[in-house]
Amino acid sequence: MNKTELVDKVASSAGMTKVDAEAAINAFAATITDALKEGDKVVLKGFGTFEVRERSERVGRNPQTGESVVIPASKTPAFNASTVLKKTVNE
Repeated sequence: MNKTELVDKVASSAGMTKVDAEAAINAFAATITDALKEGDKVVLKGFGTFEVRERSERVGRNPQTGESVVIPASKTPAFNASTVLKKTVNE
């Protein structure tokens, strides 16, 4: 499902216009992004948790040359699905 299809589903499920549904989806994504940027964790009970995970510096390998390369430490967004969501998907 792409964003256009998601907007259509949300609009029909919530009884709102597509413009309003897209605005709500954009606001939802922006709010989660801002919270993660600030280092907060976003917990949606029954759905899952969005959080930022720290990745330490490590040594990788350039596949073309075989040369060792240092990959710098970074932060990466992560999503952990709730037990309820996992059970629903597996039914």
